[in-house]
Amino acid sequence: MSEWWTYSLSDFLMFSARTYYRQFELMNREWWPLHLLALGAGAAILACMLRPRSAGARIAFALLALAWLWTGWAYHLERYADINTGAPYFAAGFLVQALLLAWAALKYGSRVPAAGLPAGFGSLCMLLALAYPVLAALAGRSWWQAETFAIAPDPTALATFGALLCWRAPWLLWVLPLLWCAVSSATLAELHVRTAWMPLAGGLLALAAGIWSSAVRKRAFSV
Repeated sequence: MSEWWTYSLSDFLMFSARTYYRQFELMNREWWPLHLLALGAGAAILACMLRPRSAGARIAFALLALAWLWTGWAYHLERYADINTGAPYFAAGFLVQALLLAWAALKYGSRVPAAGLPAGFGSLCMLLALAYPVLAALAGRSWWQAETFAIAPDPTALATFGALLCWRAPWLLWVLPLLWCAVSSATLAELHVRTAWMPLAGGLLALAAGIWSSAVRKRAFSV
């Protein structure tokens, strides 16, 4: 029997890129036109970022909590579990993140959006998450295989980074989205998908913006 360290990620992936994106197609066909509602929820989050209001953070975090909860069930458990034995564990992580976001909605619901880089980069993350379905067309895939915010995990994580930046959320809320982006990029790289770098790169750029913003705020308070 081979030692465990001789295995690579490819030894655990029993599916191809075609099979991977076929799962999105099956899910999208089943749940259409729920995508319009999901995109509407994303637009509402973006509006809360751009137009500060007392309940903006509560609305945004509550909608994100629902997005993580739905994605964990509808995608990871109902679809991805058919081809990946790790999907139930991913679903559990998405449930935990949904609970953390629901907690943030209650605790930080009245927080005012940040200004400057966090607000700008956070809004950009949200815009890119809403535009994520375009990647399918650019890659030559069917629109039915597109990944949509609040239905597919990658754009949902990207949108979450935007909200975490905009409302200066605690670092605890960053852990699971970053872990998912690392897992997703590693999986896509093994499947030889050209955009494999995008999930992890988006998460790391958002994290860098958050760290920079936190450092600036600490420096301002110390003066």
